[in-house]
Amino acid sequence: MKEYQLLTPVKSGTLELKNRVVMAPMTRCRAIGNVPNDLIAEYYRQRSGAGLIITEGVSPSPNGLGYARIPGIFSKEQVAGWEKTTSAVHATGGKIFVQFMHSGRISHPLNMPEGSQILAPSAVKAAGQMWTDSQQMQDFPTPKAMTADELIQTKNEFVEAALNAVEAGFDGVELHSANGYLLEQFLSPVSNIRTDNYGGSIENRCRFVLEVVAAVAEAIGKEKTGIRLSPYGVASDMPHYPEIDATYTYLAEKLNNIGIVYIHLVDHSAMGAPPVPVELKKKIRGIFKNTIILSGGYEKERAEADIESGLGDLVAFGRPFINNPDLVERFKNNQALSADLKMDLFYSADEKGYTDYPVYGN
Repeated sequence: MKEYQLLTPVKSGTLELKNRVVMAPMTRCRAIGNVPNDLIAEYYRQRSGAGLIITEGVSPSPNGLGYARIPGIFSKEQVAGWEKTTSAVHATGGKIFVQFMHSGRISHPLNMPEGSQILAPSAVKAAGQMWTDSQQMQDFPTPKAMTADELIQTKNEFVEAALNAVEAGFDGVELHSANGYLLEQFLSPVSNIRTDNYGGSIENRCRFVLEVVAAVAEAIGKEKTGIRLSPYGVASDMPHYPEIDATYTYLAEKLNNIGIVYIHLVDHSAMGAPPVPVELKKKIRGIFKNTIILSGGYEKERAEADIESGLGDLVAFGRPFINNPDLVERFKNNQALSADLKMDLFYSADEKGYTDYPVYGN
């Protein structure tokens, strides 16, 4: 029987992972009052066969709580809630990073706490709508362009959240610079029309992202700091622009210089977006010397092929982990994956379609 590299232990930075399978971050909206709870801890415990779990998007600030029922990590109550999850995952020998998702302009006041504000690089309204529990679907509002002081404050919020993450027991943090959220909003000349040092040229548009990465890495260690990028993603109204390849090549060079533990490179073509060109993936792989996590519509054989070819070191699986909590065991035993995926319950509030999926044979 073939031995799959995907299923063998590997070292990533200082992390000893029991396999190369990553559970991808997926918004699930179960944090009532924006506080992680016992249900969330059980969800991740069930899936801790993964070598590395990356949590759903977690806001580092009240200003980043764009969606209904997403968790934060800026209060003592939230830190205590997350300790339940990290303890549950570590008890099974798993490792877990928390993903920081500041939603930026992808937000609505009805989803946010009192006193917060919707901030973005520029006052550019996103096309589309989002769900609010009180009034259902609502248009995105026009965000407030961040002032110089708000740039500093927001960067400091990322740093404080990273320190909170370490206190909560996380093995590291992933900075979400993809899917059209705040950090990616700075990278794009469509959402970032600033005329100061944070807009215009590729170097300026990458500046805030790199400042946040450097500050977090300095606070908790570069071996505990990763980033998620989606160069050709179109989620959350992020149209393509001519300098995409040049922007992400520059970003990869600077991230390599900082020395963070990984780049999580997402290809959203399985969800209908244009594919990330293989040449760009290879270029980033050549530039960035630490771990590359590949993500986007993978199944076992393609994941193994991309690891064997050297294109990536780890591979993240998203939806298969929702209805196959024992995904790694199914891979190891060549067992069929469940086809029962309750998409209408992805973002509901209770255990249905969340922690009630059975393991193989049950």
